[in-house]
Amino acid sequence: MVSSLGPPSAVLPGPVLPADFYARPTLCVARDLLGRVVCHTTAEGAVAGVIVETEAYIGTDDPACHAYAGRTRRNEAMWGPPGHAYIYKSYGRHWMLNVVTERDGYPAAVLIRAAEPLAGEALLAARCAGQRPRDWLVGPGRLTQGLGLTGALNAAPLTRGPLLICQGAPVADAAVRVSGRIGISRGVERPWRFFVATSSRVSARAVTGAPLTPGMLNGRAT
Repeated sequence: MVSSLGPPSAVLPGPVLPADFYARPTLCVARDLLGRVVCHTTAEGAVAGVIVETEAYIGTDDPACHAYAGRTRRNEAMWGPPGHAYIYKSYGRHWMLNVVTERDGYPAAVLIRAAEPLAGEALLAARCAGQRPRDWLVGPGRLTQGLGLTGALNAAPLTRGPLLICQGAPVADAAVRVSGRIGISRGVERPWRFFVATSSRVSARAVTGAPLTPGMLNGRAT
């Protein structure tokens, strides 16, 4: 259920996640972002959503990662310090929100694929005109559309506004599912997509995934 929006502080359950939350192996961050709340505040108001689906992209040897082709002007933010946003436009159409992970100088990030609306119903309805309410924030392009994100916030810190991720309610391991990444043509075999099994807001629900096991988070660390 989408609640009425009050001041930004009223829709942020718990403190903002600190930078050291992101300064960890990317797979751990991707899993632990489930249940956290992403919130973007603009002059129009704020929209917040509970993260229910993520994907990890790690290093220059990951063929699906933008860093695979080396360091470029486009992916520069991905090489920066953890706890910052990496926002790029996919195929010239949709903005994509990623959070930078691990350590400064190492290219890794987590794509936020979907969220359950928490606050900002009127603003979501205006931004997502033509979409069914059940599709708001479902899929990475719809997520940035609903949140009102553009490349203007590329490389922005996530520890202070206007774009924040806060504590929310961490999801139990039993509710987490893992699958190969979707919407890409290379590196699809890597089980680096994490989602909340019980959420109706997950994109590509036909990809059911497998239960999370501890070994799935040990595939990569720096």
